[in-house]
Parts: sequence; structure tokens; C-alpha cells
Amino acid sequence: MVSEEEFGRYETAWCPGCGNFSILKAMKKALVMSGLAPYEVLFVSGIGQAAKAPHYLNAHVFNGLHGRALPVATGAKLANPRLAVIAESGDGCTYGEGGNHFLAAIRRNINVTLIVHDNQVYGLTKGQASPTSEEGFVTKAQPHGVLSAPFNPLAVAVTMRAGFVARGFSGAVEELATLISLAIAHPGFALVDVLQPCVSFNKVNTFSWYRKRCATLPPDYDPTDWEAALHTALEWGEKIPTGVLYRNDRPSFESRFPVLDKGPLTNVRVDRESYGEIIAAMT
Repeated sequence: MVSEEEFGRYETAWCPGCGNFSILKAMKKALVMSGLAPYEVLFVSGIGQAAKAPHYLNAHVFNGLHGRALPVATGAKLANPRLAVIAESGDGCTYGEGGNHFLAAIRRNINVTLIVHDNQVYGLTKGQASPTSEEGFVTKAQPHGVLSAPFNPLAVAVTMRAGFVARGFSGAVEELATLISLAIAHPGFALVDVLQPCVSFNKVNTFSWYRKRCATLPPDYDPTDWEAALHTALEWGEKIPTGVLYRNDRPSFESRFPVLDKGPLTNVRVDRESYGEIIAAMT
């Protein structure tokens, strides 16, 4: 049986009190709950403090360019569908630089789990506003406050009928671990947006700020009700719903490729004669 210890313990570069610690803890719990061994998991990340999280796990890891985690994760899943592929990065990396890839992954419904550390700020590059920062949020780079409306990733995901849409809070580790395990088990694209404090650069959305507002969805909430899910995704302010907001049973992207029925492409031998004919036809 898999244990949390198998995923290792490493020295981190995060600030004391950072919400990333709790997310890392929840991730280990989720992997154990999912019965996944380190060799069965691939983490793909971008750039940022959140993108460092997979560095502190004993598993397959690909650390790529800023905002480009999802294209790599998509390619890896198509090459080897047997791998549990998890993309993990921050709100700036995923919703800013990676915004188009986020939309494409939802449309395709690729069987990849996306974990977003959402602290509403760029935590690595000295605290400028991110796509999810509130209007009026003051930073060194925005001394007069943010002028743009905040991006709502959950509302966008629900509107586009993403396969699985959830919100977690780093201060509720057990609930977050359960959400991540449910996301991994879902046969399609799964988003878990995780609210977390940045103790160095975000003095507004603090741990206590989140704690007062985050509220778990009631047991009778129906995540298959698209209209209700959209309404829930738009709730923000004095009450912030957490849990599985929406899910559906759309077929996954890779299930549409008959060639994958034969197994992972990584196990398929190259037909060199056919390959040569293709190359010759292109030259």
C-alpha cells in the first residue's frame, strides 16, 4: 500500500506561513487516497512559487515554461494515457500567460488534472497583480490599484462545461485532499482552484480572510445542475463556496483516438518502412 512517505520530504524555498505547504500536504494525501505510486504520476508545472510544488515530490516531473504546463501535460497524456497526469501552477501562470491553453484544455476535455494555487498575486516576481486580483488591489506595480476586472476561472470553466470544476482552500487540508482525489479519478479535464494566502505580498486575502468566507457546499448540492453550478461559481465576497461545483460525463479527448486502444504510444514500435515513405513524400 502506498504511503505519504514514498512521495518524499524535501527542503522548500517557500516563505514561512505560505499556503503552498498545506497544498503540498493535501496533494500527498490525495495521491495516497487515489492509490497511486510515484512511478504512476507525472507532474507538469510552469514558473512561479506554486510551480515549484512538484519539485518537492518524489514522482515524474516536467518543469516547463511560464504558462505552458497544459500543452506538455496534454502531449504526455496522449503518449501514455496510463499515467496520472497532473498540471500544477499558480493563478498568474495558468490564467495569465497560460490563458489560451486553459481554454483549449477545457474544450478538448483532456484527461488531465489541473491544480491552481490561487493567491491572487504573483508570489515569485515580487507581488504584482495577477488575473484574479480584485479591482483596487494595490501593489508596487499597481500603486493606484488594479483597474481590470478579476478573471473568474470557475465561472469560465462551468460556462464551457468543463468535465470537473472544484474550489478548495489551503486551510482545509482534508477537504482539499478529497477534492484532488476526486479530480484525479474523473475521466476528463478536472480543475481544482485552490485559494491560498501569500503572506509576503497579499495583505488583503489573508488566511483569516479566507477562513471567514469559505463555506463547504451542502450535502444536497447537485454538481450536475449546470445552471446552479454557474450561479455558485459567480458567488464571491462574504461567502465563497468550496467543494465540487460542477461535473459531467463528456467523453475525454484521448478516448476519441482509436490508435490508443492498442495501448500507450510509448509502447508502439515504429514502422520504419512506412515512416520512410512519409518522409520521402514530404521532401
